[in-house]
Amino acid sequence: MSMVKFTVEDRDGSKQELEAPTDMGLSLMETLKAFEYNIMATCGGMALCATCHVKFQKGQDQLSEKTDAEWDMLDTLPDADDTSRLACQIRLDDHLEGAEFKICGDLE
Repeated sequence: MSMVKFTVEDRDGSKQELEAPTDMGLSLMETLKAFEYNIMATCGGMALCATCHVKFQKGQDQLSEKTDAEWDMLDTLPDADDTSRLACQIRLDDHLEGAEFKICGDLE
């Protein structure tokens, strides 16, 4: 089983390095939910709600390009910037190795 390691910063500033499998076809959003991070992900991964918004501090340049749907959704967020991504649109693969990002958005 191939594994990838990355660092997650939660809304409260706490950081944790996670290790997750790359061969299960999971998105970053699904992985964060599996590790019990409080992410609403109300649209279930379709880039329709932006409740899985994350900001990358390291490793964003290794990820795939944003889709049009992701760009459109991020454009609706007042705090989105060049480092913003939707976790539902990022597949766990080797490109995520060593990445660091912060979970954004309000808890509802």
